[in-house]
Amino acid sequence: MDELYNTFTNSYNSIKRKNEAFFEFLRTYVSDILSYPNWNMSEETKLLLEPEERHESSSGNSDDYAYEISAQELKQWKTNYGALKGNEELVPVKNRITFAWCDINAYGQEPANPNQNRLLSLVTRQEKAQKHILKNVSGVAYPGELLVLMGSSGAGKTTLMNCMTFRNLKSLTISGLVCINDQPVTQTQLAAQSAYVQQDDLFFGCLTVKEHLIFQALVRMDAHLTYKERMQRVEEVMGEISLKKCENVQIGEPGIIKGISGGERKRLALAAELLTNPSLLFCDEPTSGLDSFMSLNVVQMLKAMAQTGRTVICTLHQPSSELFQMFDKIGLMAEGRTAFLGTPQQADEFFTKLQAPCPINFNPADYYIQILSIIPGREESCKEAVKCICDAFETSTVGISIKKSTAATKASVNEDPWSHRKELLSPYKVSWWAQFRAVLWRCWLSIKKNPRLTKVKFYQVFFLSVLISLLFWQQTYDQVGVQNINGALFLFLTNATFLNLMGVILIFCGELPLFLREHKNGMYRTDVYFLAKITADLPIYTFINIMGTTICYFAIGLNPEITRWLMCVLICILVTYVVMGAGYVISTISTSIQMAQTLVTVVVTPFLIFGGMFLSIQSVPPYLQWLADLSWFKYGNQALLINQWSNVDHIICDDSSFCPKNGLVVLASQGVSVDQLWTSIIALVILSIIFRIISFLALLHKAYYFE
Repeated sequence: MDELYNTFTNSYNSIKRKNEAFFEFLRTYVSDILSYPNWNMSEETKLLLEPEERHESSSGNSDDYAYEISAQELKQWKTNYGALKGNEELVPVKNRITFAWCDINAYGQEPANPNQNRLLSLVTRQEKAQKHILKNVSGVAYPGELLVLMGSSGAGKTTLMNCMTFRNLKSLTISGLVCINDQPVTQTQLAAQSAYVQQDDLFFGCLTVKEHLIFQALVRMDAHLTYKERMQRVEEVMGEISLKKCENVQIGEPGIIKGISGGERKRLALAAELLTNPSLLFCDEPTSGLDSFMSLNVVQMLKAMAQTGRTVICTLHQPSSELFQMFDKIGLMAEGRTAFLGTPQQADEFFTKLQAPCPINFNPADYYIQILSIIPGREESCKEAVKCICDAFETSTVGISIKKSTAATKASVNEDPWSHRKELLSPYKVSWWAQFRAVLWRCWLSIKKNPRLTKVKFYQVFFLSVLISLLFWQQTYDQVGVQNINGALFLFLTNATFLNLMGVILIFCGELPLFLREHKNGMYRTDVYFLAKITADLPIYTFINIMGTTICYFAIGLNPEITRWLMCVLICILVTYVVMGAGYVISTISTSIQMAQTLVTVVVTPFLIFGGMFLSIQSVPPYLQWLADLSWFKYGNQALLINQWSNVDHIICDDSSFCPKNGLVVLASQGVSVDQLWTSIIALVILSIIFRIISFLALLHKAYYFE
């Protein structure tokens, strides 16, 4: 930038006559660079950048305002600008954000005292003591700067970041203001102008880098943009964040699917936030889990983004000295107070005045965190030292200037900015249909590319179907054959239950953390995700069950009529849909995959008992009849038996008196009548719908109360 400034001032003296192309270039590009808060322009430079009307109106002294620059000189200007600009798009001056937080106080519940008598506490109705976590914390971050918050464990930097972004504030009592350009903002207003890169990276591991960014572009960018413009922005961001070389590589899941490196995952999380070109960027521990080289790479990118006019605020845990040199501003937190906020040079001067200068050849970040830490066994002396440092900063020149800069933001606020914590952080950017198409596309890709749902499941169903076919190969319609056929039909139901149920609960439950985060960020609605998920699951589950049922049906030698085969396939598909609905219920009410797997046995076993194979339906006690009415085994077994035996007129019998003479006798022995066929089919349809409604309500509850 100094090179550009020198070129600018040197060229000024040689300019003689006005040149339209030169002025257009100045107004469009150079003014963006020279308008940084820390950039001091000379009076001559300011004169050049003034509106064109002033130059035209000065006819009395036209030589002072007449300019001429050759095409070659103009080309050189643009070359110099391009070298400084690089691949980053500059944020327009009008969109730049000065972010301030004013007198933030945060109170949380004190941990319970194990020695306290609970009965006494209940009798006396003592209120829980509140812990003062943040204490009148104020600060300001300017566009074009990289501000890094640091502090020891428990210093309050994470709570401060959460207050800045209105996130993870459950059970906290907050006061103070968060302001953009001297105007107090609420949660939704802030999210509409900012982006937040969280510490934990959550992705669909089977998607590629480009596919992930395409999905993010489809749901996060403004609705008026065309598909071509969105894809162009994806390409630009991948170029800026250096992800082009791995754009077609799967993201991967640690220990399951090999994918991109840890540094590339961090850059991908950052790239997703940059698609909307935010003016304000928050990053929570962006170097967590990375080695020194990758950490340097990530911080360099944050620095480059700040140089484009963005306001970048992040928290870092003990950065290296090399990283420390790249920070524009540092914020030191200790005991819930601001120990320092300013440039690294100002920090050195501040601590030198306190007679605690950073030693030579010592990492300043480590030193500052060390002197602000509370050492076990020396708590009182350390707290006293921290209090002295924080008090000294409040009365220092830098501290007073921050107080003055944030004082203007303490305007009257019509409503409490902390009263809408459960709202979405940002409004939906695209329509319901656009959200549905994007989420459905991603769900289908994740199923198609997930070997656990395609190849493994296909081979699993095929193997079991062949095994059942060999065990029950071409049964004859005699007394033994009737028993075997009835057992094979019930196996259809058990296979449809356990194979499909386990697949649904594992995948849906595993996606819940990612769904909750994306929904909270305002990317798509809960009903959009749920409908897209159940729609994307249908084809693969339907095809696999048709294949398995068909193989077994003809191998066993069931009712040869084509209409009976089609009805059997329909019944098995309906049972599969009911089982998937039950799996959705289990996965949405569970807090973990382990809990969901445990609930499978608890839920399925009662329904299996009341299915009619192990216990006659007529012998079910009245007080347990409701369990039988919810059993898909019962309705599926009845429908399959009726479909198989209702038109069988003759069964081979020996002299045994227990041999059924025809299919109607078989049905009567099972307690089933022919007129129950459509009743059972309708019951399966209703159960499928009811289970999905229950699971959707459970998902909606989690989405609402998630924070």
